[in-house]
Amino acid sequence: MEISDKLLCLFNADVRSEEDRYVVEVPKREVETGSIDPGETYRVALISRTVDSESDSTESDRPTSEPQPPVEPGELRYVEIEDIGKQGDGIARVERGYVIIVPDTEVGDRVKIEVTEVKSNFAVGEVIEEEL
Repeated sequence: MEISDKLLCLFNADVRSEEDRYVVEVPKREVETGSIDPGETYRVALISRTVDSESDSTESDRPTSEPQPPVEPGELRYVEIEDIGKQGDGIARVERGYVIIVPDTEVGDRVKIEVTEVKSNFAVGEVIEEEL
């Protein structure tokens, strides 16, 4: 699966039926952070959460047709905190909208981080230097 560099946001949502249409609700934080604007039209990609029946293989055995995270554990990066998550941690977005969670930061902080944990849809980074 190829993900466009124009990806504005990434979130999980349920699809519900309303009379003659289906509705996907966009989380309020996606509008408040400035990624998208109410009243505008956007393309939406839906990705199923079902897993292949061939779940005997481990992730490392699977072909790498899906994009890999754009960061690796131990990688050093300069990031800007764009948002605050539900638990109060800073959120930075890098290539393709990939999220890096950075504890103990505030919106607008520009910091040098070391990536400490990498998952398929987000990473965690630790501040190693605050930029003035």
